[in-house]
Amino acid sequence: MKPQRAIPCVYMRGGTSRALFFHEHDLPLGADNRDPIFCAALGSPDPYERPLDGMGGGITSLSKVAVIGPPTHPDAQVDYTFVQVDPRRGSIGYRGNCGNISAAVGPFALEEGLVDANSEETNIVIHNTNTKKLIRARFKTVGGYAAVRGDFRLDGVAGSGSSIELAFLDPGGAATGKLLPTGRAREHLTLASLGEVEVSLVDACNPVVMVEAQALGLTGVETPAELAANSRALALFEELRVQAAVAMGLVTDPADARTKLTNLPLVAVLSKPAIVRGGTQPHVVVRMISSGQPHKASPLTGAMCLAIAAQIDGTVVAQVRVPQSGDERRFIVAHASGLLPVAALVDRLESGYDAKEAIVYRTARRLMDGRVYIPN
Repeated sequence: MKPQRAIPCVYMRGGTSRALFFHEHDLPLGADNRDPIFCAALGSPDPYERPLDGMGGGITSLSKVAVIGPPTHPDAQVDYTFVQVDPRRGSIGYRGNCGNISAAVGPFALEEGLVDANSEETNIVIHNTNTKKLIRARFKTVGGYAAVRGDFRLDGVAGSGSSIELAFLDPGGAATGKLLPTGRAREHLTLASLGEVEVSLVDACNPVVMVEAQALGLTGVETPAELAANSRALALFEELRVQAAVAMGLVTDPADARTKLTNLPLVAVLSKPAIVRGGTQPHVVVRMISSGQPHKASPLTGAMCLAIAAQIDGTVVAQVRVPQSGDERRFIVAHASGLLPVAALVDRLESGYDAKEAIVYRTARRLMDGRVYIPN
């Protein structure tokens, strides 16, 4: 037996994240057989959070995997399974999706010959197996390849690129089956170290627990580095996430949220933005926390969930947001690295709310392809 095995893969950037992309047919069956491969490929677990023995980047946005295979949904052209690997602990998460990595699925499928290019623009319907939801991707093509050069600038990514339109269809209840898992726009969670805190628990694209920064004793404009160095804040975020996971029905035992479901729900710490003159006015300021790490840019699914929740009366984000005239479907999130515009369509029904779709624009690029080596 050779000391290492080689598995074909492609390293891709999607939005503000990066992931190793694998073909389904190149991997063994079953999570028990795949999970050690994903951890070894990314160099996790690493208590130093410097995965020198793998391809990961030491933070959650750079510790991701995508598995692409033939479609199991009649309206899709490919299946896409997202895998979140905790860089420090090596735990694996299959619950929920990554919107940023979703942006790279279309270009990967096209350039790997899984779908055909449509003239100068390609449209692909992707089935995300984590959430059982469909994503429509539209992007420019050049000579049968996904276009790379363009003038679209994405805050959090240097330079510019060719834009990719992503429409997340019927995004409500992605993890729990319900847009409002508890049936209410607001809840009160009791934190042992702080007391009762008012939150909103919304599941659209990914489940998110939303809380005002001032309720946690924060301003809401702390940098990710400041939050990462604030042990009190990190403890509050984790306690809030665990309590929310139970309240949303993601787990029944808080211990499972700490050991088995470490990446969900996302924690969104919200504050009201300052009024901008002569520039773009965001609707809300957010600091997002995933797997215990403050993000330098908002996860795409989290921003889409905020845009949808902002149209639901009584939610925390609906209260914090700055009202603006014009199309209420348009929503701009200010995060630590800039602005993220989102468009969300929500129908108001007698029985509640129906999230129809969320549309965002990203860029993506193939960075490397070849084989990743896994110790036998």
